[in-house]
Amino acid sequence: MAPDDKRRPLPQDEQFFTPGASGLRKAVEQRSAVPMAFLFTQVPRWVAPAVLVILLLVGFAVAHPLGGVAVLPVIAFIGWLAYLSWPSLRIGGKIMRVAMLTFLVLLAATRFGVF
Repeated sequence: MAPDDKRRPLPQDEQFFTPGASGLRKAVEQRSAVPMAFLFTQVPRWVAPAVLVILLLVGFAVAHPLGGVAVLPVIAFIGWLAYLSWPSLRIGGKIMRVAMLTFLVLLAATRFGVF
C-alpha cells in the first residue's frame, strides 16, 4: 500500500466465512466477500451510513410509494448484513435485527398503501 493510500486494510485475525457452512449460507458468504471487502477498504466509513440515513429519512418524509421505494435498499442492506452476521450473534442481537427489519418492512408497506 502506498503511503498516500487512504484505504483501510482488512482486519487481521477476523474470520469472514462461517466454519462448516454449506448450501445457501456458503454461497451467499462467497458472493458477499468482494462487496464487503470493497465497502471496508475502498469506501469511507461515513458513506454507507449516510446513504442509509438519507434513504430512511426520505422513506419517513415521503408518504407515497416513492417513500417505500427509498426504504427498499435499506431493507436489502440491513437484511444482507443481518444474514451474514446471524451465526455469530447472541439472542439479543438476533432479536434486534428481526425488530429492525420488521420495522423497515412495515414502514415500506405503509408507504405502498398496504396498511
